[in-house]
Amino acid sequence: MAEPTKYTSKLSGSRLLIIGSSSGIGFAVAEACIEHGALVVIASCSHKRISSAIERIKSTYPSKAVNIHGLTVDLSNPEALESELEHVLSKAVVVCVSSGDGKRKLNHIIYTAGDALATIPLPDMTSKTLPRPDKFLNEHLEKCPDSSYTITTGSISEKPMPDWTVVAGYAAGLHAMVRNLALELKPIRVNGISSGVVNTELWKMSEEERETMMTSMGENLATGRAGRPEDVAESYLAVLKDGNMTGSMVQTDGGALFM
Repeated sequence: MAEPTKYTSKLSGSRLLIIGSSSGIGFAVAEACIEHGALVVIASCSHKRISSAIERIKSTYPSKAVNIHGLTVDLSNPEALESELEHVLSKAVVVCVSSGDGKRKLNHIIYTAGDALATIPLPDMTSKTLPRPDKFLNEHLEKCPDSSYTITTGSISEKPMPDWTVVAGYAAGLHAMVRNLALELKPIRVNGISSGVVNTELWKMSEEERETMMTSMGENLATGRAGRPEDVAESYLAVLKDGNMTGSMVQTDGGALFM
């Protein structure tokens, strides 16, 4: 008799959209979800990077190659953000319907993309530049506690740094948004992941410079090293699989807040 897999199979067959998943943390989350048997659609602004990410995942998990798909989405224009998100959500559903079990809604949506809104001066933020996720999540997510929407913020939301005021204000606001959306969208679960310094290729510098910086920053953390994408991805798996977690912000920062 086969041993039970009630924990490791929780995501098997689930339909996921991960926005901002062609590299870095998002890519690691996509890998983890594929490994757990999910049907994953990754979305990013670059078709070339999406294709590269898909090929990397297919080569790592050849038996699950049919489970990974890609879409392009342009999040660079804040005023068009909602329409772009609506478009990619609709396309993701179509992909999942044609590739999966024919069901017409997603189980999980994860947002790991770097957000252009974080760099908008506070006086320029208006109702047009602030997206309303609840407008389209209800339409495209299965309405049950097994479904979830997960956003990403950073430790800057809780630990001040010079010259980061606007970004910190926006990042901190995501904490409140998670709680409020959890109330508005119930029984769909809404959670957030707040990561500290993570060693990914997204840092705009040479690999040698990045490794030097990561070593230096890691020395100031309780763990003694910068975060690794494959470790941070475990926090996303936790909020996806825990049907009792909603309105929560999970910290994965190497102890940065108390150091």
